[in-house]
Amino acid sequence: MSKGSNVPVPATALTVELGWHSAPGTPDVDASALLLVGGKVRSDADFVFYNQPAHASGAVRHEGKTNDGGRIADRLVVDLPRVEPAIETVVLAASADGGSFGQVPGLSIEVKDAAQGTVVARFDSTGATVETAFVLGEFYRRQGAWKFRAVGQGYDTGLAGLATDYGITVDEPQQAAPAPAAPMTPPPPPAPPVTMPPPALPTVPPPAPQAPPVSLSKVTLTKSSPSVSLTKQGGTSGAMRVNLNWQVRKQFSGWASKLGRPVAMHDDLDLDLCALYELSDGSKGVIQALGNAYGALHQPPYIHLDGDDRTGAVAGGENLTVNLDHQRAFRRILVFVTIYRGARSFADLNATVTLTPQHGAPVDFSLDECTVPSTVCALALITRTGDDLVVQREARYLVPERGVSPQRTVDHAYGWGMNWTPGRK
Repeated sequence: MSKGSNVPVPATALTVELGWHSAPGTPDVDASALLLVGGKVRSDADFVFYNQPAHASGAVRHEGKTNDGGRIADRLVVDLPRVEPAIETVVLAASADGGSFGQVPGLSIEVKDAAQGTVVARFDSTGATVETAFVLGEFYRRQGAWKFRAVGQGYDTGLAGLATDYGITVDEPQQAAPAPAAPMTPPPPPAPPVTMPPPALPTVPPPAPQAPPVSLSKVTLTKSSPSVSLTKQGGTSGAMRVNLNWQVRKQFSGWASKLGRPVAMHDDLDLDLCALYELSDGSKGVIQALGNAYGALHQPPYIHLDGDDRTGAVAGGENLTVNLDHQRAFRRILVFVTIYRGARSFADLNATVTLTPQHGAPVDFSLDECTVPSTVCALALITRTGDDLVVQREARYLVPERGVSPQRTVDHAYGWGMNWTPGRK
């Protein structure tokens, strides 16, 4: 599509991929969506992005990033039949973190039928320079049907400026208070005032409470910067959700052993998010669907597996919840993932891990491409030292020895020292 052109789209669930090529010095790019009435959001809840990944209506959700051989994509799902009748436009935007779009090669937006996987629209954005945010496209209603328009409008004010233009209240960093003026010789004291009774003031009702502004902050862990202190981020209370989002790049029906790289992936792929924990009293255990060891949120171990899902989607997917109100009870938590069935390795699997504390910035990172026959991957290690709670990116693929379970393998690698018996789910 060319800039400004439009095309009809089916009124169904659509996958929107904002894609670009990874290269040294390329800033991180994030997808977002705004649901508009009369060109503005009705409230901050109509903004869907990495810190607010799902709209209340279920019509739009942010599913996170994938990496397919250096081609990065951040994905949104827009379920057009669930868009509320009042919504006229769904704006699809991108923002660059740590640079401008002039440093982002191959920026594009692609719209696919979510069920069929067929491409219904694509727009390649070119000529970017200093822009730090872009409206790449939009869905809009015309005579009861939906269309997609290629927009390509850039902003040099980042995601905050773009969001503000559409009516979002953004939580800006506090400015430092001005330095106090130099002291001056005080004037002579005034004459004492005449005491008068205060006038009666009319009763004024207190103002209605306002929703807190939207926070755009986040932390992305990398190989060069693999850890972050939740304590310094203010994320040491409330519930913290740990989500694993994955996508299979390709589907295979065989086993490519002659290539020296296991790549078999099937439609019934089932990954299990798990956690080893060690509490401050020395007790240890595992949280996993295997054996129905789902844990508990309000009693030890204060960790709960929300469910067992096979889709990898952020809206459902595999989620652990950690009760940080009891963070002093923790010594360490190792979050890991195993392949229960459907594949012999993590090869050709894209995955993103996101830790979202109730307070403080979310923490995310992508897994490296797997090049070994691994069925278990250590994702993140959360440790408490004194008053400091630190998240460490592991992204470590492990290869079990013959006859050794993935759980026992990750236990041995991190020195947990537990006894294991076979289990089923």
